[in-house]
Amino acid sequence: MSDERLRRVRDRVRPFPDFPEPGVLFRDISPLLKDPVAFRALIDLLEDHVRASFPKIDFIVGLDSRGFLIGTPLAQRLGIGFVPVRKKGKLPGATESISYSLEYGKAAELEVQSDAVEPGQKVVIVDDLLATGGTMRAACELLKRLKAEILECLVIIELKALKGSEKLNSIPFYSLLQYE
Repeated sequence: MSDERLRRVRDRVRPFPDFPEPGVLFRDISPLLKDPVAFRALIDLLEDHVRASFPKIDFIVGLDSRGFLIGTPLAQRLGIGFVPVRKKGKLPGATESISYSLEYGKAAELEVQSDAVEPGQKVVIVDDLLATGGTMRAACELLKRLKAEILECLVIIELKALKGSEKLNSIPFYSLLQYE
């Protein structure tokens, strides 16, 4: 992995103390999205990782909404399709849905279209950040219901102190940047 590309990505992640509530240090990827050179470096690094790790993959699955921002260009680069996992009520047609708890004690629901993947198709699930792991775990459960083979959960940023990867029940996990 290129140290220069990784440094460029890391330098564009901005910390915001006490957001969304006191005591939380929010890691903002907005500066990364605004910098075309840093964003290209990000997608290059993710593409290199996925190509080296998985010779056969059918879809990138992106989580609403920031997972869409990295998942679609990554899927395009890999020459494969993109599947969105959305907040409840945003997808037409038949859907599978799941309820889960958010980091700050609020309830949420995710859904995916019932025909988004066929049984046995190989997917990598992407999002911008893994904190407590609730959203990613819920997405994994949805894809398992569709009988997809989840190759990995992939994020830009992992907040290691929150131990979210432990909630993924042995599904392989990769983060580009880690913070305590």
